[in-house]
Amino acid sequence: MKTICLVRHAKSNWADAQTGDFDRSLNSRGEHTASLMAAMLKAMGVAADLVISSPANRAISTAELFCEILDYPKEKIVRRMEIYEGRADQILAIIQEMAESVETAVIFGHNPTITEFANLLSAAHMESMETCGMVRIDLEIAMWKDAAYGKGKKVWYEYPKRKTD
Repeated sequence: MKTICLVRHAKSNWADAQTGDFDRSLNSRGEHTASLMAAMLKAMGVAADLVISSPANRAISTAELFCEILDYPKEKIVRRMEIYEGRADQILAIIQEMAESVETAVIFGHNPTITEFANLLSAAHMESMETCGMVRIDLEIAMWKDAAYGKGKKVWYEYPKRKTD
């Protein structure tokens, strides 16, 4: 079995209208919730063998905050522009190329693509992943090249507001 955790980046900073989409940073709430959600992921026993992220500032910053808590070296985060540019089939191709030694991968991306990919991979019916939302999808496959739409099973979906409700 292989496991994918998909994470939508945390809340970004819209204060500076001059900052382009790619360069937007996290706001203080985003930094806080990223740390909380990373701690939850660790408490759930998820240990990342591989972390892949969009290189956009808000996504990579979210990934780095998670890595601090998950004890994953930040310098080993794989940055893939395809996740930022975003189509679900591009994320699927990235997954299909992963080394077989990877059992659990955590991928940081953006809406609407991250939600679309989660729904296609697992036949889930999520409307839209919340910022810093996380979904775990298990795939009953031995090799990543066999990953395909509909082969995954959504195990859980967690997001910051759910923890405060």
